[in-house]
Amino acid sequence: MKQALLVFLGGGFGSVLRYLISRPLNPLFHNFFLGTFLVNIIGCLLIGLFLGLSARGHLLTYNSTLFLATGFCGGFTTFSAFAFEKHSYLKNGELFNLAIYMISSIGVGVLAVILGLWLAKHIS
Repeated sequence: MKQALLVFLGGGFGSVLRYLISRPLNPLFHNFFLGTFLVNIIGCLLIGLFLGLSARGHLLTYNSTLFLATGFCGGFTTFSAFAFEKHSYLKNGELFNLAIYMISSIGVGVLAVILGLWLAKHIS
């Protein structure tokens, strides 16, 4: 039960922070959901960092990993919003913007996870 509460609390914090970042940034560009993009990239970086630190064994406990990676990152990143925004591009016939946003989100997201893992490896 303690672990479920940690995931719940982490998810709540992540969701609120996602809202606070996405709400003001998404309307800035007509053809690019900047807030969702940044949240997903930052979340990729953080989950790489948290899981990398956890894998080192002594830097994050199992409960800390549940709170940070499963809870916080799970609530912070938003695949459902990502998918909905892709639908809006399709509906509006914006295939170029759809392709750019998808490629950049996935490509930069994977690079952010790799960077997070690298950072975790080099933290003493």
